[in-house]
Amino acid sequence: MSSSPAAVPRTITIYIDADACPVKPEVYRVAERHALKGAALKVFVVSNTPIAVPRDEIIERVVVGGGMDEADNWIAERAGRGDVVVTADVPLASRCVKNGSTVIAPNGKPFTADSIGMTLATRNLMDSLRSAGAVTGGPKPFAPRDRSNFLAALDTALVRLKRDGFG
Repeated sequence: MSSSPAAVPRTITIYIDADACPVKPEVYRVAERHALKGAALKVFVVSNTPIAVPRDEIIERVVVGGGMDEADNWIAERAGRGDVVVTADVPLASRCVKNGSTVIAPNGKPFTADSIGMTLATRNLMDSLRSAGAVTGGPKPFAPRDRSNFLAALDTALVRLKRDGFG
């Protein structure tokens, strides 16, 4: 009786839109913990300028050109089903959700197929109001609770992807 070889899980890739990301160290910690448990993981830290990253074989720094949306385009062209994207950029989140990626904001809020349309519309409305001179305020300051929400959301996403046959 011959047995078929076990399917090799596809590597889970985590893409960090890194230029203004406040949770890079948290991504490194969670990815390292899952890799130590045997998960096949790769982390791409994508930015317009060089950013220090840990010396670890699962973490790779990618420096793209300085043009507008270069990092977003690099990520959106590669991220797909079974991958995680960490970004606060709503248009990038929209592109990645459409590609089937799991997308998480640094505050732990997931961008989903159900929520991205309204989130993008709200972002575009606020952008139009600011362009017209309205004072709309900015995003809330990043808080410790946001960091803990992000850690929980990333861990949950990786566990779910591993259960679905990735990593």
